[in-house]
Amino acid sequence: MSTISIFDIFKIGIGPSSSHTGGPMAAAFAFSEQIKAYTRQVARVQVTLFGSLAFTGKGHGTDTAIILGLMGYLPATIDPDAVESLLRAVHASKKLALPEVGVIDFDPQSELLFNYETELPRHTNGMRFVASDAAGAALLSEDYYSLGGGFIARGNDPEPSSQSTRAKHEFSNSATLLAAAAAADLSIAELVLRNEQQWRSADEVTRRMDDIWSAMQACIGRGLKTDGVLPGRMAVLRRAAKLRRTLEARVVPMPLDTLDWVNAFAIAVNEENAAGGRVVTSPTNGAAGIIPAVMMYYQRFVPNASQAGIHRFLLTAGAIGILYKVNASISGAEMGCQGEVGVACSMAAAGLVAALGGSNDHVEEAAEIGMEHNLGLTCDPIGGMVQIPCIERNAMGAVKAINAARLAMHGDGTHKVTLDNVIATMRQTGLDMSSSYKETSKGGLAVNVPEC
Repeated sequence: MSTISIFDIFKIGIGPSSSHTGGPMAAAFAFSEQIKAYTRQVARVQVTLFGSLAFTGKGHGTDTAIILGLMGYLPATIDPDAVESLLRAVHASKKLALPEVGVIDFDPQSELLFNYETELPRHTNGMRFVASDAAGAALLSEDYYSLGGGFIARGNDPEPSSQSTRAKHEFSNSATLLAAAAAADLSIAELVLRNEQQWRSADEVTRRMDDIWSAMQACIGRGLKTDGVLPGRMAVLRRAAKLRRTLEARVVPMPLDTLDWVNAFAIAVNEENAAGGRVVTSPTNGAAGIIPAVMMYYQRFVPNASQAGIHRFLLTAGAIGILYKVNASISGAEMGCQGEVGVACSMAAAGLVAALGGSNDHVEEAAEIGMEHNLGLTCDPIGGMVQIPCIERNAMGAVKAINAARLAMHGDGTHKVTLDNVIATMRQTGLDMSSSYKETSKGGLAVNVPEC
């Protein structure tokens, strides 16, 4: 974990899923880079999806992400508004333009395969890419894995690191994070900032945090203004814009209006995510509404909120996300929704405490509370789509994060259950959980609620 940055945890991309859209697009892009060595030899590319990617890949846009990645697009840079026309051209022409390789025949119906019987050994989100020549001989075959939050790995290789040097202040769990901060007389946010400045300039760290917050605010803004029906056969109506209008129309404010605004912020983000819009993976797309909603709560409803508080929020929440990434997982296909909404709730609670000026002990306690009461949360999307229960679940996670922060700050920082305890428990619970409840749509609401 010594080379994981908060900018690995927070990534600007597109919906609807970091593990099923962002990761596969990045993997397909990586494979397209590999086959450049076979320019003019490649005549066919076939991709097989395994495990959770097979079961819920179509609902999560995995097949379309693979096509876009092979064409040389990445989640952070692709224009969401261009996606539909790009895909329409591929399906109409049955041709695929591979960067520096050329145009090949490519029928998505026969070249994108869904294997429901087998899982690759490393992770349930497995993909196999095979490039062949005109005679059908394989030129290159590679397995890739989408590990959650947009992280990918090839075969048995270690996850690639975005940093070439180790962190200035290393930590491997919550206990060592608190100890390192105490030894250096730093807040968690200050410690993480020094780590980030080991890898990039202070100005760049600030700029990138501001870019993330700007992207989050833009996503909330779009979601609060957009009406209509979300993509997919369930025809789910957007609600965030209507909720905004209701709140703005009230002549006399109601006692729980702040709660309703937090709901609106979270729902706005996840409706945008479900529509394939621009979102910030934080730490996943399925849970992308929680942290922005809590940050907007801080900015809009907390007196004397500041940009410095926003920075403390992101630095601290990022540190907590790193702990989950290293010691458990942020993959819904591996941990259930406790690994997505639960982790985001824990991160948001910690970040809010930091923004409010709480102590390191309060930060750790808030993160612990945020996860403790999400333990066992299943991932059971109806129709394999990131809509029901995912959108509402973000609203619930955001409200829970605010309450966790408040509970922690009412105390003196001492508590019986540590963050390390709940991270270990989350991991064990995820391992024990049936695969039916881990992003396969084979259990829970996915089989007990009609799709229409």
